[in-house]
Amino acid sequence: YLRIMKRKLIITNDGSSSIFIPEMDETYHSSHGALQEAVHVFIKNGLNAIDKKEIAIFELGFGTGLNALLTLEASRNKEIQIDYTGIEAFPVEHELINSLNYTSLIAGDFENDFLKMHDISWDESHAIAKQFSLKKIHAKIQEVNIGVSQFDLIYFDAFGYRAQAEMWDVGIIQQMYDALKEGGVLVSYAARGQFKRDLKAVGFKIEALPGPPGKREMTRATKGSNQ
Repeated sequence: YLRIMKRKLIITNDGSSSIFIPEMDETYHSSHGALQEAVHVFIKNGLNAIDKKEIAIFELGFGTGLNALLTLEASRNKEIQIDYTGIEAFPVEHELINSLNYTSLIAGDFENDFLKMHDISWDESHAIAKQFSLKKIHAKIQEVNIGVSQFDLIYFDAFGYRAQAEMWDVGIIQQMYDALKEGGVLVSYAARGQFKRDLKAVGFKIEALPGPPGKREMTRATKGSNQ
């Protein structure tokens, strides 16, 4: 149903753009700052917690591609190889993508890489840069088998519970657990009590970490024993 909903460009408090869906009263990122939220949750507390030179990442909710872009930037800075898979049921229109200002806010020239992420064909893997490959799956997570023990890291970046409760179902959380390798990590901006209880119920070890600006907490969950 997102396909027919109106989406409009907004600027968040840190100067970075995001997208707002009036009917759902939901933004794609924190209105306090899209860029700083993504860096804090997914890079600082996600990617930087994985001590490997080759990392397989799954993102639930590819959206604007901001998390993928920041991960590409990190792969270059840290000299790590990243194999990135994102799933998106309702792709963002190209005219909105072209209006996003992310590449002007991060150091380095990533404009072509960012546009390439959105231009590549769906459902197959493409080399975006020397150390970064991307596969975008055009489907709902409920319709896809993303495999078992495939990923080192999951970015759980679905819309909020109020807007899309079905994305926070324990069945999907179980799917995420199964898809991670032993010792793999899931990070999310969310810190709802039920979310954390469901993560624990399927076997995750939970850490409540300080959240990005405007949020008290975020969640990091690790599969199995800490190595």
